[in-house]
Amino acid sequence: LQAFPGGSIDLVKQESGIAVLTVNNPARMNAFSGSMMVELEERVSQLEEWTEGKGLIIQGAAGTFCSGSDLNAVRAISNPQDGMKMCTFMQNALTRLLRLPLLSVALVEGNALGGGAELTTACDFRLMAPGSVIQFVHKHMGLVPGWGGAARLVRIVGGQNALKMLGGALKIDPEMGLQIGLADGVLEGSLAGSGANALLEAEQWLGCYTTGPAPVIRAIKSVVVSGRELPLEVALRTERDVFGTVWGGPANLQALATKAKHK
Repeated sequence: LQAFPGGSIDLVKQESGIAVLTVNNPARMNAFSGSMMVELEERVSQLEEWTEGKGLIIQGAAGTFCSGSDLNAVRAISNPQDGMKMCTFMQNALTRLLRLPLLSVALVEGNALGGGAELTTACDFRLMAPGSVIQFVHKHMGLVPGWGGAARLVRIVGGQNALKMLGGALKIDPEMGLQIGLADGVLEGSLAGSGANALLEAEQWLGCYTTGPAPVIRAIKSVVVSGRELPLEVALRTERDVFGTVWGGPANLQALATKAKHK
């Protein structure tokens, strides 16, 4: 993958506990080069070690989200063996991304196509700007999703909607996204159109769910991940273990002292 350079995956960790990950390859509509795939995995590793973090916003540079894989790299690794290796690498990176103890949101401006659509499903939430589109275009390329996007999509919108989206390569606009449960919100038109304003609005939206001590927000994400992915008995044990990490902790003791429950 490193043999196919271009673009970058930029990461900014903010004191607020919200990080911003930017898919940055505007000359190719923010398509993933091989080196960007490797950088994504490296950024996920950095976020796994960021103990102060609470939230993550993923965006594309220059007003569009991501157009999937760079076709120059795809053509060079079009044999099945290399394709499977790339698929396994990206499945692993995006699975780890979704499992991060951070509440994550994809800020979708412009187009999220193919692998870009798959990337949106590796976030907990999706916010769509007016005029944006999420489209699984894989059928037009003679493919199916390979980065885990199909499996995640079924869990988000259900089997019927996933079949329609994949079989019809449907262009999902914000209205349809809200209707089928793919989008969790639509940016205000008055603020959209500027990357900085859209990012600010996304930070405000995410802040509704990340306000509070980092250990508590991270624990919330952990119990939801276990409930989503694990058999019930295992998920219950995990929930008990995570509960033990916050019971009697600073936030819990402070809340008890101020009787916050009844406010």
